Amino acid sequence: MVIPNTVPGNPVEHPNATAVLFLGAASLLCCGVLGPVAWAMGKRALDQIEESGGAYGGRAQVLVGYILGIVTTVFMVVIAIVFFLMLLGGNA
Repeated sequence: MVIPNTVPGNPVEHPNATAVLFLGAASLLCCGVLGPVAWAMGKRALDQIEESGGAYGGRAQVLVGYILGIVTTVFMVVIAIVFFLMLLGGNA
């Protein structure tokens, strides 16, 4: 993948790197619903960075946001299962 108007050997930060990092952090800190969004966007951005052959940078930011999105999504599922079991159990 060739990015126009760039100097060869000087990677450009992926356009969604900061957004993925922000969504991952926000999902963990205040809004868990953003976890799956960070997960999906992070996966897509990581794939694009790998396919670019070094033209895109920002892999560390994307990876952190991606992992935070996964962690938050897993927490949400576990909490939902626990809540559901409490509803079925009655006296909790």
